[in-house]
Amino acid sequence: METVDKEEKTTHVIGDRSTSDVVVRLRTQEGRDDWLYCHSEILTKNCKYFADRLSENWPTCQILDSRNCVDVHCQELDFDYYVNLIRLLYVSIDGSVDDLWHGVRNALGVLQVAVELGCPQIVTACVNYLEAVTWEENEEEEILRLVPRMGIQAEPILARLQPVSQSALTNIFVSAIRFATSSPPPEMNDLKSSAQEQIEYMLTEDDDAPLLTAEDNIRHEVKECVNRLFSRFNNSLIALFCDSPESLSNAGNIQLFLSYMTDLTWVCQILSKLEIMREFVEYWFDASEKIVKVLGQESSAKEVTEIKLRAIEVTSKVLETIGYGIVILPTVKRLHVLKLWLPFVRVTKPLIDSAIMNGEDGMVLKMDGELWQSLESTFVSIILALPSADQAEILTEWLENECIRYPDLTEAFEVWCYRSKVAKRRLSLLGDDHAMTNSI
Repeated sequence: METVDKEEKTTHVIGDRSTSDVVVRLRTQEGRDDWLYCHSEILTKNCKYFADRLSENWPTCQILDSRNCVDVHCQELDFDYYVNLIRLLYVSIDGSVDDLWHGVRNALGVLQVAVELGCPQIVTACVNYLEAVTWEENEEEEILRLVPRMGIQAEPILARLQPVSQSALTNIFVSAIRFATSSPPPEMNDLKSSAQEQIEYMLTEDDDAPLLTAEDNIRHEVKECVNRLFSRFNNSLIALFCDSPESLSNAGNIQLFLSYMTDLTWVCQILSKLEIMREFVEYWFDASEKIVKVLGQESSAKEVTEIKLRAIEVTSKVLETIGYGIVILPTVKRLHVLKLWLPFVRVTKPLIDSAIMNGEDGMVLKMDGELWQSLESTFVSIILALPSADQAEILTEWLENECIRYPDLTEAFEVWCYRSKVAKRRLSLLGDDHAMTNSI
C-alpha cells in the first residue's frame, strides 16, 4: 500500500495541465487570482476541505465546471502559505524528509492553513517540526499569538512555554542558589554570575509577579547556603587577620577575599527580597571589627581598593536595614557599628573616588552612583536614633575631623541642637502633665 501511495504521488505533478482534472483558484481581496492545476485524487486524499468541495454531496456539484474549479479565498499575507500547503499535498510526509518547512515562520503559516482546510497529516508534521526546533523571540511571540487558537492538535507546540510546577521551580532554585553561593574554579565564574542573575530575576517583581514566593523551605535553603558562604569568608578573614601584614598583599589571598566580598554584596540583595536579613546583620556585626582591621592595613595592591568598596557596599545594606528598623539592634550594638564603620568610610571614600577618577593601573570599579548619598542618609538616621549623649560624642568627633566633608552630618547636628535646646522645656511639660494626672 505504501508503494502504491508513493507511485501515485510521483505520477501526479502539481501544475501538469495534461493530467490535471481540477483547478484551484487562489483569490485575494486585493484582486490576485492564481490558478493551480491539480489532481482531485491528491487533493481529496489528505484535505477535508477539498474532499468536501469535490464530493457529490456538495450543494453546487451539479453546476457546470463546479467540480473542475475550486475557489479558495485568502488574505494576501497568507497567499504563499496556501500555495505551499497545496504543494505539500503532493509530497509523501512520512518522517523521512525533514527539510520541508523552510523555517519557523513558514511552518507556522502552513500550520494555520492546514488547520483551516483540515489537513491532519500536514498539521501533525508542522506541529512536530515547530515543537522540536528553537525559536527567535519574535517567532515565539507569533506562536503565542496564533497557536492557542488552533485547538488541542497544536498544544504540543506550547509545552515549552507552560508554567512549571512549584516543586520544579523550588528544585531549580535550590540548585541555582547552591551554585551561586559556592566557590567554583575561576573558569566557571561566568556560569556562577549567570546563576546569580537568574536567581535575582526569579525573585524580582516587574511586569510579572516573582517566579518564586518566599516560602519557609526557600528561606531555609537560602540561609543554609549563606551560612556556608559566611563560614568560608570567615576562614579567609581569620587567615588575613592572624597572618603577617604582608598577607593582604598576596594576590591569591586578595582574589579569594574579593570573591567572597562580591558574593556577600549579591547575597544582601537576595536576603532583602526574601526579608531575612537578620542573620546577615548579626554576622556582619560580629565580623566588622576584624574586617575593618584587615582592610585598614597598608597595602599597595590595587585590588584592595575594590575590596574596600565592596565592604562599604555590604555595610551600606546592613546599616540601611538597621537604620530603618527592618532589623532591631540594641543601642550598644548600633553605637558600636557606627564607631567602626563611620571612620572607615570617611577615610576610604577619597581613596575610591581618586582611583575611579584617575583609573589607576587600568582598574575599573563598578559601583552604584547613589551609594554615598544613601549611606550618608543612613548614617544620619542611625545617629538620630541614639541617646543624645551618644549623638553628641559622634558629632564632636565629626566636627573636629579634617574629613568633615563626608559624610555630611549637618542634618543630624541641626536636629541634635534643636532637641537639646528644647529638651528641658519638653521634659518639664511632661513633668507637669504627670503631676496633674497624679492629682486627679
